[in-house]
Amino acid sequence: MIITIDGPSGTGKSTVAKELAARLGWTYFDTGALYRSIAWKVLQSRISSPASSKEIEALLERFDFAIETRGGQKCYFVDGEDVTTAIRTLEVTSIVSEVSAMKCVRDSMLPLQRKFSEKGSTVFEGRDLGTIVFPDAHLKFFLTASCKVRAARRLEELKRRFPGKNFEFMDIFQNIQKRDKFDSERKLAPLKCAEDAITLDTSDLLVEEVVSLLENYVKKKL
Repeated sequence: MIITIDGPSGTGKSTVAKELAARLGWTYFDTGALYRSIAWKVLQSRISSPASSKEIEALLERFDFAIETRGGQKCYFVDGEDVTTAIRTLEVTSIVSEVSAMKCVRDSMLPLQRKFSEKGSTVFEGRDLGTIVFPDAHLKFFLTASCKVRAARRLEELKRRFPGKNFEFMDIFQNIQKRDKFDSERKLAPLKCAEDAITLDTSDLLVEEVVSLLENYVKKKL
């Protein structure tokens, strides 16, 4: 069985998807980590422009992505290097939308995501899963939240991940607005809610409440 959870950043998709998968005893797949890993590799490769398709295509030909579970946590590797923390930096965030919007990137990653679904019941989390990657998913969710709430959540996440570093709320707020606009208006695999998806605003809900609501939908479906 395939469940998709789509929506913009900061809506709690990752946390909710992980917890839902854990409660169900299913596999969890974070497509955002996949695209962030590519963006990280672009930065490491010092590609002059993220929109340089020829250079990106060459990078994709040798791109090696792996997922391992260590201490109960998912860890992400690119060419054997653990990038779990590195892919969450603001530098990666600033270019991930542009990189993930490229046709060569989407085409390259689509088979990988679909192949992963063959391993068993999976909760997939991303932006275009219910519309593009798994249009026939058994159950689709689309999470939303106000931009202010999402920016506050992102700020707290960054503080936890990178203690000692200073982050400005307005920088994060504006970055989220910019990314929302780009992701929603891009021609290829835009961020949008599938017609048959269940929409849920998480602005005033705790993670546990959101997970319980989604779990109830899954149990009804089963």
